[in-house]
Amino acid sequence: MNEIRAITTFVRAAALGSLRRAAVDQGISPQAASHAVMQLEKGLGVRLFHRTTRKLSLTEEGQRLFDSVKPALVTLQSALDEARRSKEEVGGLLRVSAPRSLGLPMLWPCFEAFQQLYPNVQLEAQFDDHFTDLVTERSDVGFRAGPPSGGSIARRLMPIHLIVCASPEYIERNGAPQTIEELAQHRCTGYRRANTGKLAQWQFRIGDEVVYRDVPCVVCVNDTEMETHAVLSGLGIGQLATFNATAHIRSGRLVPLLTQHIADYGMIHIYYGHRTEQPLRVKTFIDFMIERVADSRDFFLDSSELHVARTSQRRAR
Repeated sequence: MNEIRAITTFVRAAALGSLRRAAVDQGISPQAASHAVMQLEKGLGVRLFHRTTRKLSLTEEGQRLFDSVKPALVTLQSALDEARRSKEEVGGLLRVSAPRSLGLPMLWPCFEAFQQLYPNVQLEAQFDDHFTDLVTERSDVGFRAGPPSGGSIARRLMPIHLIVCASPEYIERNGAPQTIEELAQHRCTGYRRANTGKLAQWQFRIGDEVVYRDVPCVVCVNDTEMETHAVLSGLGIGQLATFNATAHIRSGRLVPLLTQHIADYGMIHIYYGHRTEQPLRVKTFIDFMIERVADSRDFFLDSSELHVARTSQRRAR
């Protein structure tokens, strides 16, 4: 940094023809400007200026250095100005990562709305079901079910519940299971985890405990949105996350089953680095997503709705 300051002082002195005027331009004392140039000359081992009491002129070596470094300084100043503007303007590249399961049903509509509000932001979204380390993947913001590791700051957005669902058409054709054991008599869908390749077990709350069951499936996919479509089309009964199922349950396209056994599946988090080091586009995006998504009832059923669902199922038996 001292060399950069010295070179900057040298360039301004050469352009203005005076060390004193360069000092005023740089906001430093004439003595500091003279010392900086002398240190630069000492470090290079050449004289850069011919000095007289009235005149300052470049030596041949000084002229070559001036011609070489001036364009580079212009580029450097432009880069520094752009970095400073990132604290003042909502624009530039924004890298976001999230699981595919959250991408389309929950996050993408918010991403579209953000892009419309801030068209100068170049949004790069990466959806996969592997945990993304922000530093390794060079992401600015991430989303995941469960708290992240690695020193990131995490903010809870909403709970996830796992709800057994079927379409009204499926129930009309095949009836509805009344117990967990009766699921073995039905056609069920399954989800194969992308990160492990294993078929996900179904989870049920029985009393104060969560139990896991291997439920045979007739339709198996590695994408939760596809599984949701399979259940909507009546291919089978599925255990879906609330961010996939809530809107369809409210519209009547899906019917919640075995509601006394709905299991909690943790929380969805947004995670990011220290906010003091973030450009404005990242801070703005984080605030935007928290405002849109945190505790949004568009993506989960509250306790009163779950109570209504349980009551309706008991009456239907």
